[in-house]
Amino acid sequence: MTLTPLATTSEAGRAQLAALRDRFQSADDNCRRQVSEIIARVRGGGDAALVEYTRRFDAPDFRAEQLAVSPAELQEAYARVDDELRATLELAIERIYEFHEREKEQSWLLTREDGVITGRLVNPVDAAGLYVPGGQGGSTPLVSSVLMNGIPAGIAGVQRRVMLTPPNPEGKVNPALLVAAQEIGISEIYKAGSAWAIAALAYGTETIPAVDVIVGPGNQYVTEAKRQVAGRVRIDMIAGPSEVLILADHSAEPDYVAADLLAQAEHDPQALAMCICVDEEMAARIAAALAEQLPQLERAEIAARSLKERGVLLVAADLDEAVALANQIAAEHLELMIAEPFAWLPRIRHAGAIFLGKYTPESAGDYLAGPNHVLPTMGTARFSSALGVETFVKKSSLISYSREALLADQADIQRLARLEGLTGHARSAAIRR
Repeated sequence: MTLTPLATTSEAGRAQLAALRDRFQSADDNCRRQVSEIIARVRGGGDAALVEYTRRFDAPDFRAEQLAVSPAELQEAYARVDDELRATLELAIERIYEFHEREKEQSWLLTREDGVITGRLVNPVDAAGLYVPGGQGGSTPLVSSVLMNGIPAGIAGVQRRVMLTPPNPEGKVNPALLVAAQEIGISEIYKAGSAWAIAALAYGTETIPAVDVIVGPGNQYVTEAKRQVAGRVRIDMIAGPSEVLILADHSAEPDYVAADLLAQAEHDPQALAMCICVDEEMAARIAAALAEQLPQLERAEIAARSLKERGVLLVAADLDEAVALANQIAAEHLELMIAEPFAWLPRIRHAGAIFLGKYTPESAGDYLAGPNHVLPTMGTARFSSALGVETFVKKSSLISYSREALLADQADIQRLARLEGLTGHARSAAIRR
């Protein structure tokens, strides 16, 4: 059996739930040291450091003049992408644009009767860096990452959107990535990967100017690099392994549940595939479906390891308990394979994205539904949100006083300033009498 069902009240079940509630992971000391060294070398060595790392890990004969994707490479990419993929990209782009357009915030002003004007000015950042992982040496291009990160930045009004992705051993970028980027208006693309790409975006090099926001998925080195440059730039989030939690009642289809758990498990051995059922019979049927479907996957070995080392199949007393546990776990993806998902939706407080009903697989959200698939992991959905247009804007407060309004507030300003021991603050208000 691929997964063994555990009752939530059993000793093993309680231990598993405790681990899930406390699953946030930081990089180990060795990773932190390596990333710190990489950032320092890129900050000091610029393009030369990028070329050195790229030769060592990606393309042995890489040269500095190859860092920027050339106009010829951009044009050639279209000849190597078929019409069916182009049509699929157009549909995905349309859906993602339609969803994220609704996230745009407007500047606003509030005027009081005494003449004071306050408000908020919303502006995009000047530049955003989009990191796209290589995907098995470029053989599995993550075009969805290009769209999910690039489109909200464009809607926000970011004037300069930069994409970085590692080259394949020949120093090339998969044409599907180049076409996806161009279809959403991105043509400034550089060949650099891992932590050195993040360092280049944060600090700039001779070829790659620095940006204000860095977004995009990656391995532990990318994640740690983003953590270390956060503060100098904004980052989207500190992401961990991808995860799904499926709540299944008597109405669930075991085959669908198993397929969605396997879709999660095939990401990598650290992926977290979780299911909470409300009866033992359903749990047993799901476990059997997993065992049947697993050998059919191309990445069966990865999925098997993920399920063995991290998979979760729990049996709760009822949906009340299952929903309460879902809120405690705060999963990246939460699937409600239950009879009345919309009736239970108001009870869901913490999840990166919520998928309602048995015909709504996570893969629909990953690629085509429209909402962003860059989501909080490791329980951070308790306080974090999906990437969106707001990731690429900043907000400035606006304040304007008339003389009469300041005189009316002067005594209160001085009182609070003196209470805090800041007599200079008090004087700056008093002097305007």
